Amino acid sequence: MVIPVHDVNPVRRTPWVTYALVAINVVVFLLTPAALGTLAARPGPSALCHQAAFYDRYAAIPRELTTGRQLRLVPNGVAVRSPHGVACVVHRPAYHKSPPLSVLWSMFLHEGWLHLLGNMLFLVVFGNNVEDRMRKLPFLIFYLACGYVAAYGFALANSTSTEPLIGASGAISGILGAYLVLWPRARVWSLVPFLLFLPLRIPAWIVLGLWFLLQWAYSTGLAAPGAGSVAYLAHVFGFLAGVIVGLALRAATPARVS
Repeated sequence: MVIPVHDVNPVRRTPWVTYALVAINVVVFLLTPAALGTLAARPGPSALCHQAAFYDRYAAIPRELTTGRQLRLVPNGVAVRSPHGVACVVHRPAYHKSPPLSVLWSMFLHEGWLHLLGNMLFLVVFGNNVEDRMRKLPFLIFYLACGYVAAYGFALANSTSTEPLIGASGAISGILGAYLVLWPRARVWSLVPFLLFLPLRIPAWIVLGLWFLLQWAYSTGLAAPGAGSVAYLAHVFGFLAGVIVGLALRAATPARVS
């Protein structure tokens, strides 16, 4: 895995939508319990239960997306001690939740600073060129659509899961897929961890191709160690959606040579 930091692919217009998406993601994160939790080295049980209640209310949950109904029991943010340790109290939700709208909200929620900054790095490096090619409003629609494809694709494959889906990764994966087919030979300055983070200028098809293969390997269980709780399959769906749109765009309007 390499870490892209800058692409050698100039744009003709200022990518205001890309910048706005970054700003909104940062501001939303600062207003969520996840940001407050990072101020403490080890958030206590109450903070964790409060965060779980927040995600259950606003994040996309596969079972809710496939059934169209919100969960019957959710955490209420209160932690209690039991013979088995500390647990979160659950109750019937006192609010109405729209599962389709929760996908939109979830695209702007992140688990922590590392999750947020990683997503924003990929968005800044690759989003500006895709926005430049599509123009502002179509790019925003494309971004949100890829997020929905990623969330619903993951939900259909994990229809009984009640784990919240959060993050902009699905939408950004669509940007990566479109970039790959539109500018496969564009050079991307990247840091290579196994070479002590030596910066190298690597073709986009290698950077993004390796990224996609890694997401696919994790999603299929071929590279299970280190997969953690990341919804890699959502990345795969978002990326493929971006590839399809990118191919259609390339066929309709040939890209300039970079």
